[in-house]
This record gives sequence, C-alpha cells and structure tokens, in this order.
Amino acid sequence: MKKYPIDKTDAEWLELLGPERYAILRQKGTERPFTGTYNLHAEDGAYNCGACNAQLFESANKFDSGCGWPSFDASIEGTVEYIRDSTHGMIRTEILCANCGSHLGHVFNDGPTETGQRYCVNSASINFKG
Repeated sequence: MKKYPIDKTDAEWLELLGPERYAILRQKGTERPFTGTYNLHAEDGAYNCGACNAQLFESANKFDSGCGWPSFDASIEGTVEYIRDSTHGMIRTEILCANCGSHLGHVFNDGPTETGQRYCVNSASINFKG
C-alpha cells in the first residue's frame, strides 16, 4: 500500500471523520446524487480535502454539470492522484488526495470547458474555505 505524507490508521481516520465521511473518503463510497452540501455551492474560495485539509480545487474551476455532485474542470496542480478504477463493470479514473490518499470521486473526459475534464467529487470528500 502506498504511503502518503499524512498517514493514519483506519481507527484514527474513523475517529477523525465519523462513519459517513469515513465510508466515502477512506472506503471509496459515494454519496447519493443531489444530496451533497457543495453540489450547487457557488461562493468564491477553495475546496480542501475533507480528511487532511489540503487545498485541491478553486471555485473558479467549479461548474454545475447537472450530474448531482460538485464538478470542477481542473484541480490544483499536483494535489490529486489518478488511479485506474475498473470496479462496477466500467473503466474510470478515480481521484485521490495526493496528500493523504483519501477518495474524492472520479474524473471524466466529458467536461464542457476547454479542459474537457469533469472532476465529479463527493461533497463529503471536501470542505470549503471562503
């Protein structure tokens, strides 16, 4: 298993995050669409990892994709790790926090901006700082 700059035991992560966020951030879960705090959030600021608080996305890169989860067309360079995900009978690219290895969501090549990217992120995986 890969080591990250922030490294905690499963018990430490569970205590820090609580059961719901732990299931998403550390066990690669997914929140139900259209239920997350940041799906339609539109304030200026930054979105940080919900586990370690590393800055991952800027509000200037957020857009409403209509998919039910917060969407961004780019991450802050070097903050996200990309992993091939072949679960659930499909091939996708999982995105993890490069600082702690927490699951954020997936990135797709169907974004509407010039980057062509749609980072589909669980609200429970991020915190907003205005």
